[in-house]
Amino acid sequence: MATTGTTTPPAPRTPGRNGGRRPLIVRRRTSLRDRRSPLLTALTSIAAIYSLVPLIWLVINATKSQEGLFHSFGLWFSGDFALWSNIRETFTYDGGIFTRWVLNTLLYVVVGAGGSTLLATLGGYGLAKFTFPGKRLVFVLVLGAVAVPSTALAVPTFLMFAKLGLTDTPWSIIIPSLVSPFGLYLMWTFATEAIPRELLESARVDGAGEFRTFFSVGLPLLRPGIVTVLLFTVVATWNNYFLPLVMLKNPHWYPLTLGLDRWNAQAHTAGAQAVFNLVITGSLLMILPLIAAFLLLQRYWQSGLAAGSVKG
Repeated sequence: MATTGTTTPPAPRTPGRNGGRRPLIVRRRTSLRDRRSPLLTALTSIAAIYSLVPLIWLVINATKSQEGLFHSFGLWFSGDFALWSNIRETFTYDGGIFTRWVLNTLLYVVVGAGGSTLLATLGGYGLAKFTFPGKRLVFVLVLGAVAVPSTALAVPTFLMFAKLGLTDTPWSIIIPSLVSPFGLYLMWTFATEAIPRELLESARVDGAGEFRTFFSVGLPLLRPGIVTVLLFTVVATWNNYFLPLVMLKNPHWYPLTLGLDRWNAQAHTAGAQAVFNLVITGSLLMILPLIAAFLLLQRYWQSGLAAGSVKG
């Protein structure tokens, strides 16, 4: 006679703090630890060292006098701490022209980079959300403009501005800075995904015009992209060297890049004074606003990423 086997029921599991899902959390944490790659950590460390060593060198040598630069190790301090005297001399040397170069650079950045970001935002939004004849041709032209380096256009731009009588003026730097094909392409692609058409249609159904729809609906959603384009254009304009070199002759219109290069070239000029300590101090002062801009604006990237990861 066949007997039916009995099965012993499994012992009840004591639920953890998360209702019995503690083992899953442990496995997830273990898998995250297993994903750490020693090779990736080593490559990241090398990239960090490569990026930070020049900055460290600049900070250390900005504290040295002209004589201390040549009688001390480059990555360590000298006996005299001359940072404050270097800063004071940088702003007073040659009639205080360094201050004029700072103001010129701010002018080029605020008007040029700010205007470029505004035009890229308006153009990218329009190309992403409106349909019109020739849109595909515009897309091809924008991609072609992105592929052309700006240095290749410097000489043709100079010849055109020379005909217009705009060389050796601030407009010869500001007007070319207003055009950013990469910024336009970036805002175009960002606006395509960041702004749902349903939101725009809802605003239009409620009676909002196109400008009100853009400023009330589109602009807040484009904020992470705007900040990205703004930083790219600010850095490009702040570090612009070749275009001012071609366009400007009057030192009173020089940006910081061209002005510091002029000071650096004095060492190779007969009878001129070498001011390497001022060049290094000026370079340090030049990068501080860019570092501050990245630190202050990075929260907009983080908020944009967080907003994009939440589904309504």
